[in-house]
Amino acid sequence: MKHTTSILKLFSLALLLVTGAACTDNFDKINRKDYQVDKEELGREGYNVGASLKGLQGLVIPTEEHLYQFIEPLAAGAFAGYFSTTTEWTAKFETYNPPIDWQEAPFSDIMTRTYPFYRDLLQETEDPVALALGKLLRIIIMHRVTDMYGPIPYSKVISKTGDASLTVPYDSQEDVYKQMLKELDEVVATLKDNLSLSAEAYRKYDDVYQGDLSKWLKFTNSLKLRMAMRMTYVPEMQAEIRRIAEEAVTSGVLTANTDNAFLKVEENRPAMIFNDWNDSRIGADIISYMNGYKDPRREKMFTTVDVYDEYWNLVKGWVGIRIGIDATNKDYIITASSNYMTTKTDPIMWMNAAEITFLRAEGALRGWNMGGEAKDLYNQAIALSFEQWGVTEANTYAANTTDMPLIYTDALYYMYDDTAGPRSTITIAWENGAENFERNLERIITQKWIANFPLGVESWSEFRRTGYPRLIPVVENKSGGIIDTNHMIRRLWYPPTEYTENADNINLAIGLLGGPDNGGTRLWWDKKPFQ
Repeated sequence: MKHTTSILKLFSLALLLVTGAACTDNFDKINRKDYQVDKEELGREGYNVGASLKGLQGLVIPTEEHLYQFIEPLAAGAFAGYFSTTTEWTAKFETYNPPIDWQEAPFSDIMTRTYPFYRDLLQETEDPVALALGKLLRIIIMHRVTDMYGPIPYSKVISKTGDASLTVPYDSQEDVYKQMLKELDEVVATLKDNLSLSAEAYRKYDDVYQGDLSKWLKFTNSLKLRMAMRMTYVPEMQAEIRRIAEEAVTSGVLTANTDNAFLKVEENRPAMIFNDWNDSRIGADIISYMNGYKDPRREKMFTTVDVYDEYWNLVKGWVGIRIGIDATNKDYIITASSNYMTTKTDPIMWMNAAEITFLRAEGALRGWNMGGEAKDLYNQAIALSFEQWGVTEANTYAANTTDMPLIYTDALYYMYDDTAGPRSTITIAWENGAENFERNLERIITQKWIANFPLGVESWSEFRRTGYPRLIPVVENKSGGIIDTNHMIRRLWYPPTEYTENADNINLAIGLLGGPDNGGTRLWWDKKPFQ
């Protein structure tokens, strides 16, 4: 964000666009500019299908810089320990007190941008593969939304006639998950039936796998595995989640970095947030862990700054900042803390083989058939992440039995030290024996968290599910006691427009949530007792 005023203008416009966001039957008018072509023009050469699929791809991890910023670095990425803001006026989500207009982006903006593309796809083609890919993309997008909020409109948004409306009843998160998993099975079946199709048939519509349906099949199974693991602490789902996870692995998941899901873009606009606007820097948590582990991936992931070593010699090192500090001196913060090394030519990561292999390691740790032993899969996942980042010595790193995360010391202001540390004493190397289940689970999640950088929504979700990695609480909690500082934020709350434009359904949704609509209420799958 270059200026506060520009953001206020942006969100004033956004609020106008989503007035009646919950009653957006007139999607075309909302989403079409005067100079844009209409459906008839797009349909002349089949561009409508490609426009819908590419539009949905651009909303999985939003490629529009402002939308990406509000969902990832300012909210979920901060909650996940990846980022912190550099100016006081952007430190809103991370202090649990975002302004009203900020609350629209992760929910209303995603909803009103997704469904025009999805509705148009359903109305404009009968191609089973295009429809399956569209269904998959909708699931990926809405999976992130439900994991931020809980109950969402889902099963009734698209009517039997193909019309779309958001003034419909919400589904409970349990029902959303069950419906998504059912739909993923439908996608798997369609992709399996069409694997003989040439990649050329869909290449121009596909900026992830360039039309390779075999890779989309692996991705779909991997998403099933990710969703199954999210439910591991739901008591009544134990047998079912094991079945789903084992079925996904047997059908084929991401196993190599050549399978990784990266969206290729003409310009990586979210990179502006870090390089041009300088609105975010790397969080204290991930730096403390990776510095403690002497992780060689740091040099590929983060910039260095001047620091003093133990002998007070000035050297280059990696410095992170805590969330919720008094960030009133932006110029100092951006020069004295490490930045995310990303450029405008980088693709945008959705999912990697390292994450999926860590998930398999967790499943194997739980006694499931994941195609390998837990320790072996854990080590393979570390090796995959090292390979992805282009660094060596994965075996040496994985065998390290001594290094632990560092206690955070504030290298910027010398006043925000983590005085309750160390948060974690977990080492890297696997420990055999059933008595080490919880320690090995912490290892898996911690290393997956590092490998998943910068996927804020996914890592925040896994932190809430497992309690790992052990994160540093916010410095200043402005929730008025609603959110427990030590338990940290558990969800985002619904934006005000839902209460003004969709009052009947939002009030029913709160009942499905099982608690008040605030950041302290736990989601359906967030069942593990606090440690």
